[in-house]
Amino acid sequence: MKKVTTILCILISFIGYGQSWFELPNAPAGQGRFDDVFFLNEDLGWAANGPSGRVYKTTDAGQNWQLQYTHPGYNRNIEFLDENIGFLGTLESIFYKTTNGGDTWEQVSMSPNPNAICGLDAVGTSTVYGCGAWFSPAHVIKSTDAGENWTYKDMSAHAEALVEVLFIDELHGYVSGASDQGGIILETLDGGDSWTEIFNTNVQGDYIWKMQLMENNTLIIGSVQSNSQGKLVRSADSGATWEVYNAPENFVQAVGFVTPQRGWMGGHNTGFHETNDGGQTWSDIGLGFSLNRFFFIDSSVAYCSGETIYKYEDEFGISDFGGAKREDLKIVVAPNPVKDELVVEIHFEYTDNLLLDLYDLNGRWIKRLKRDQIPGPEIKRYTFDFNYPAGSYFLDIHTNNGRRTRSLIKN
Repeated sequence: MKKVTTILCILISFIGYGQSWFELPNAPAGQGRFDDVFFLNEDLGWAANGPSGRVYKTTDAGQNWQLQYTHPGYNRNIEFLDENIGFLGTLESIFYKTTNGGDTWEQVSMSPNPNAICGLDAVGTSTVYGCGAWFSPAHVIKSTDAGENWTYKDMSAHAEALVEVLFIDELHGYVSGASDQGGIILETLDGGDSWTEIFNTNVQGDYIWKMQLMENNTLIIGSVQSNSQGKLVRSADSGATWEVYNAPENFVQAVGFVTPQRGWMGGHNTGFHETNDGGQTWSDIGLGFSLNRFFFIDSSVAYCSGETIYKYEDEFGISDFGGAKREDLKIVVAPNPVKDELVVEIHFEYTDNLLLDLYDLNGRWIKRLKRDQIPGPEIKRYTFDFNYPAGSYFLDIHTNNGRRTRSLIKN
């Protein structure tokens, strides 16, 4: 079963198409974002909640969900080779494997140990790829024996950070993330031994966050998370040429198409946006929030992860469940205007990671002020010398739960 990618959804009816996105009424919710959802078939699937560290399983097409596992960390992704063997990636240097369908999980040991796993893809009967981390360093891991043994490849020569991995077969695949020049997509034809850059946004701070393959794997679709302007990128010739369209928000992450023309995008701060012209224009559906992963079974059934779990199938009279938005991360930046010293106070609610970057008014990256790991709920206070020319700046505050910006003026 091949993952087609990217993030979540909420209740929707599409007149004239006979298909609907709707919130699964018994799906878990109220725990923060579900970063990933994975199905082996229409009935059997798993969902990984990020902040709570919980894993849920369904055996009846999402009608009911069983809590299987909880650990003190942030779940980023979940992937299964078959009904028994699966893998759980986290952002705390811990990588898990199950051999009994998720009833129990054991930590995977490898050297060096990845600092985080942000993307997973199982291909064939025994090959699994993983990548990370969104907060760097960039690496790819690989197993060809169903997770018994792993190799680790340092990808720092190609990228600063990797978020998504997607393979066509055991040898041919892609990873995406960020380089020091912009959001990137890399391709391998030899199982990850060598990599070639096939796309770069050339805007510092951009990430290619999610990818999707369609049309016999010749159509590549990617979402660009950006501080300046989010994008949809697509290539109809396996990466030889590219089209770039504006996305519905800057911090877009999820992207999923059911046909080459009809699809959806969303991100940490928005819900569903729909296109029917391949991404040239978008309509705000007005439903959903904090989208991250679309997972298509086929053209008529799909699942989605976000504030809860959503499903796409033939319309059957679902009512609008709506859904409350999560509270935003509390951030205090002072003084503003700033003179010689800047103080940033962040109220973290969960185990987290932080990248704090400074940009000028035109969106040009200046400096990484802080990289930090947050072990649990706490208030962190950071102080920086601000010896920069007078003018306007903005801070990019990037955490597990999204990206936010704050404007600054230097007197």
